[in-house]
Amino acid sequence: MIQTLQDKKEITKKLKDRAINEGFTISGIASIPGSSRLKLRTNALDRWLSKNYHGEMKWMEAERRKNIDSLLEGAKSVLSVGFTYISTNNNNNYKDQLFKVAKFGQGEDYHKVIYKKLKNIGRWINLEIPDCKWKICVDTSPLLEKAWAEESGLGWIGKNSNLINKKHGSWFTLGFIILTKELVPDRPYQPLCGKCDKCIEKCPTQAIVEPFVIKSDLCIAYHTIENRKKTIPKNIEKNLNGWVAGCDICQDVCPWNKSVPYNNIFETKPKEWIQNLNLGSLSWDDKTWEENLKGTTFKRIKPWMWRRNIKANLGNQTINI
Repeated sequence: MIQTLQDKKEITKKLKDRAINEGFTISGIASIPGSSRLKLRTNALDRWLSKNYHGEMKWMEAERRKNIDSLLEGAKSVLSVGFTYISTNNNNNYKDQLFKVAKFGQGEDYHKVIYKKLKNIGRWINLEIPDCKWKICVDTSPLLEKAWAEESGLGWIGKNSNLINKKHGSWFTLGFIILTKELVPDRPYQPLCGKCDKCIEKCPTQAIVEPFVIKSDLCIAYHTIENRKKTIPKNIEKNLNGWVAGCDICQDVCPWNKSVPYNNIFETKPKEWIQNLNLGSLSWDDKTWEENLKGTTFKRIKPWMWRRNIKANLGNQTINI
């Protein structure tokens, strides 16, 4: 039983340490309902949606996303964790490749990796805080992920809308456990982007229409992953420069990503077929694509979309065929 402030401090530290021992890079705690910045983030989401900047991502409209209480009755705290996916194997490995794939999806499906690790933490909670109920959330859950990660002290939301940590940059994906126990919260991170606008300046399609705001229908990652139309808009196509699944440009140019620790574990090791995408991949049938995509985050991109994205790059003059 957690009875005193000292009890709360001890179990909070144990929980965060347990997350690090499980393989997460960073961990932090936020209290529910959180500080006033959660209201600001919710208002920002409403403005983004009202301008239809989310494009075809209709799941972003879910009202439950604005109310963490709707995910677990009696929720009082949230454990936020970050899983680093940058490694020596995928760091800038696309520079010599004909076709480029964003780093977050080059290895194992991070949803499954994070869920498995959080499930282990959940079992630990059952033993250490037996009267506590908990719920796992990854980025498929209707949750303001980056806002709660910021509230938990994991980092700040940068001008490119990615969560950035002073030590670990932005090369990590997020996971959460909502708990029905009051714990000791961490201090929310203070923004450190300052006057830097490199992500805004270097985006070839000007998708960052203002600091912290992404217009999806101008984003390369959106069109290569989420766009279900048969063709990619010409203004996007001419700026693909080899990108066929996601885009890392706004993270590659971020000064906070210049020198970050790597996570050299098997889950982040790039799939061999991803490192060897070429024109011959256009001849793969659906079965070959589906076999390759099995167990990866990029199975969301259907075989016909991979072909569309590759073909869209063929008109790009910067690619030597």
